[in-house]
Amino acid sequence: MGDVLAGIHATWEFDTDSVLIRFERGIRTPKLFQSLRERRIPYAALSSVTLTPGKRGTVVLRAVPRAGADPLVEAASGQLKEGCDPYRLVLPAEREVLAEYYADELRALLDPASDEPADRFLVAAPEAPMNFKAYDGRAGFDGERVSFRWSWTGASSAKWKAGDQSFKVSELAGIVWRSPEALDGYLRLLPRAAAPVDHRTGGSLGDLHGPDGSGSAGGGSADGVPAAAPVTRAADQDPAAVLFGLGYGPVHESLPFAAAVLESVRRTQPAPAASAPALVNAGRRDPADIAERIHHLGELHRAGLVTDAEYTTKKAQLLAEL
Repeated sequence: MGDVLAGIHATWEFDTDSVLIRFERGIRTPKLFQSLRERRIPYAALSSVTLTPGKRGTVVLRAVPRAGADPLVEAASGQLKEGCDPYRLVLPAEREVLAEYYADELRALLDPASDEPADRFLVAAPEAPMNFKAYDGRAGFDGERVSFRWSWTGASSAKWKAGDQSFKVSELAGIVWRSPEALDGYLRLLPRAAAPVDHRTGGSLGDLHGPDGSGSAGGGSADGVPAAAPVTRAADQDPAAVLFGLGYGPVHESLPFAAAVLESVRRTQPAPAASAPALVNAGRRDPADIAERIHHLGELHRAGLVTDAEYTTKKAQLLAEL
């Protein structure tokens, strides 16, 4: 195509096989966009394209990524706010006709298998080295190892006893990223000997991102890795996890970090057999956990941090998980 479409906070540059998304820098641009800077999205990584009315005289062109194609989307696991979605391009309403043209052009370029999940990551992850400051320590990633150095002001006695931690990505099965905007935000690494996280103590079956983005349930091995007992420690007691808090582990720092680790884990591990059970559907979430998250969502809504539409949509998603 060779064209350029400039919108609010981002510009899309169309190439023969991909679209290069360049994010603007500025005080009104979401910090996640500024952190990502630019992303090249192969057309093969997209499942569909939509064009919908936006807020205050705008239209929104959105390229919908295929499941399993983007490590950032997989790590976020549906927790990103609409305004921080890197696949949305907001345009003035007067450019709707032009947006329709590009939407049709993109649809014509979609892969015939666009409805199917990708068997590997097609979008590049943020590059290492990376680091960020969590509530109870500092996390670092050099491309091969993830390290946690505990803070004396925030780390629990259990983590101090365990000492600073270092994990080879080849020894990990996946990660769990819980947004810092939640009450119990954290980044948890899942060693290959570990099984699904108990969602009553931090994390959930649906949050596991293993080598194929879905993980494998206990009782067997998808790729020769023996299963182990479920994780029962809360994130603040787990030396393989760092906690988030106000100003600690913000989305624009911890999510790209999590995506980079997840991509490295996927790249260094063999894909599980097709017969491996999918963890996402392995069981229901704990009703108490859902109730707590809905309560927190209501507080954000009452504080004006979440719109009516966002509140209704997210609440429906949480109730559907019961």
